[in-house]
Amino acid sequence: MDKLALLVRLDAKKGKETEVEKFICDSVADIQNESATSTWHALKLAPSTYIIFDTFPDDEGRQAHLSGKVAKTIEEKSSELFSRPPTIEKLDVLAVKLPEVLQY
Repeated sequence: MDKLALLVRLDAKKGKETEVEKFICDSVADIQNESATSTWHALKLAPSTYIIFDTFPDDEGRQAHLSGKVAKTIEEKSSELFSRPPTIEKLDVLAVKLPEVLQY
C-alpha cells in the first residue's frame, strides 16, 4: 500500500480553463514514465478549480515526482495559467480501497 500522497490545487485564470485542462490531460503521458508515482488523479472541483491527487510508496518517490517534468512545467506556467500559485499539500495515506484484481 502506498503510504504518501500529494494534493495539488490549481486555480485557472479566467479564460484559461481550456488551456489548463489540456495541460492536465497532456501530462498523463509524462506521469506514465514516473515509476514511483503509483496513482495519479486529475479532478475538476469547480469551473476553474482543479485538483491533482497522487500516491507514492515512499518519500523518495514523492520527491522524484515533485522534481519531475510535470511539476517543473506547472512552476514555469504558473503566472500564465493560474490565478494564484498552486498549493501543494503533503499527505499521509491511512487506508485505501482498491479494485479487485482478477486472477486467471
